[in-house]
Amino acid sequence: MPETVRRIAIAVGAVGFVVLIVVLGVLNPPRPSGISTDRLGPERGEPVADYLARAKDSLSGTDTDEHWALVSFTEPLTPEQIPAHNGGLRIAAASHHVSIPRVHTPIVTVQLPAGDAVAVASADNAAWQLLAQHTADDRTNRVNALSVTRLRAGCACAVGLVVRGTLPQLRNLAAQNGIRAVQALPADAVATGFAIVPLLPEYQDLALPGTDDGPVPDR
Repeated sequence: MPETVRRIAIAVGAVGFVVLIVVLGVLNPPRPSGISTDRLGPERGEPVADYLARAKDSLSGTDTDEHWALVSFTEPLTPEQIPAHNGGLRIAAASHHVSIPRVHTPIVTVQLPAGDAVAVASADNAAWQLLAQHTADDRTNRVNALSVTRLRAGCACAVGLVVRGTLPQLRNLAAQNGIRAVQALPADAVATGFAIVPLLPEYQDLALPGTDDGPVPDR
């Protein structure tokens, strides 16, 4: 009998411990990890039409706060064209992508201080970032080297900007020629807490890279 009582006491104690852990979890929820799920740009494989509608909807509202927003272009821009496509708003980042048929090439996003001059120089900064990405894969290294060459030559490779402005300012920017989409985050989004994935001009049906079976050009 004592052994049976002891086993019952252990079982009750175990159940009580589990209940205590659950209660403590409810009363003291874990702190947020600080990792944000905010994202500017289409999801991988998202229909372009859906993203364009979603971006437009993100600009609706009447608040007067400033928002972080992604500007995507109808055609890639040269570095010198960047300042004419920000609507007069502060540029916080610029994304560059060297497009090569049937070759996957990296998108490089450069964080920027204020000023048009640094925005124009962002292509060269993107080239420096790629130079630091040497890998063991020969094809990747050749793609990166070609991207560096073209970026330094001033190619039309700017594909997106992150700006900060009010919803009316962003709506005005979205209506300008050459602007394909402007997508805004909620006003409380943290500056360093969101991913940036520009809508590439070559994405027409799905936001999805094409095949990677083509030759890498020498230049």
